[in-house]
Amino acid sequence: MLLAQAGHAVGIVDNLCNSKATVLERIRELAPGARVDFQQADIRDQAALESFIARQGSDCVVHFAGLKAVGESLEKPLEYYDNNVGGSIALLKAMRAGGVHRMVFSSSATVYGEAQKLPLTEDHALGPINVYGQTKAIVEQILADQAAAGKGFHYAALRYFNPVGAHPSGRIGEDPRDIPNNLFPYIAQVATGRRAALRVWGRDYPTRDGTGVRDYVHVMDLARAHLASLDYLEREGRSIVANVGTGRGYSVLEAVKAYEKASGRRVPLEFRPRRAGDLAENYADPALAQRALKWKAELGLDEMCADSWRWQSANPDGYG
Repeated sequence: MLLAQAGHAVGIVDNLCNSKATVLERIRELAPGARVDFQQADIRDQAALESFIARQGSDCVVHFAGLKAVGESLEKPLEYYDNNVGGSIALLKAMRAGGVHRMVFSSSATVYGEAQKLPLTEDHALGPINVYGQTKAIVEQILADQAAAGKGFHYAALRYFNPVGAHPSGRIGEDPRDIPNNLFPYIAQVATGRRAALRVWGRDYPTRDGTGVRDYVHVMDLARAHLASLDYLEREGRSIVANVGTGRGYSVLEAVKAYEKASGRRVPLEFRPRRAGDLAENYADPALAQRALKWKAELGLDEMCADSWRWQSANPDGYG
């Protein structure tokens, strides 16, 4: 949506496996007069991608498409490699066919695996401990190899930490089709009474309260990071890999307490054993993004919870 508000002509391709087309109406509502085109297609459908890129006259691709549940990735590795890696290859081929040489890629902090030091810097060794993280690391390598092959291709790989929150209008937010795999949508659904209790996976981690610690970044700050990356690629004409986080970690229990404060609702907890593939703690060193992309997270945990609650309370059944 920020792309449209910034004056870019935006084309969206989505297979709607975990999203709803009705969000397009709200994007257009929040960016009146902007061009926002849509095609329902799978990222692995190279022919559909080539056709859409040609019609759009695209000059850059922002690549968000990917399956992203850590636990599910361990249960369905072939589906994750097929979609996340195979789909990225199909997209890159479609870009090449259409003469598009710039990409902003949604990578993930899961590429680091177990932290040898904190905060995590971009030169930390990669060692993903789940299939989801492995697919992101593989795509990053593919992008690096494509850039090294020359022909003018440049990319920005943004290693997301944990995006949360919603648009401050309350009109756009996260609406997973099934049981949420991420913490904040689950907390939100418990706060509205849609679910009975929050499942907390592990209370014996070596952290300050025994629950996992994560660096949460507001989705609006994350959106601004993509705009900054587009500017960087155009300005510098070279590739970059950068962390996108706040540099501060919060535990699950701290996140719950902040959400209870924002919503005025109690969030009952149900503790479960640790999940395979989950980390005890990770948070970013965002200095490179601040220096190179001229980007810095501006919104804190209180804003993340307030905006998430505004979205969830106004849309208790999501997009319906």
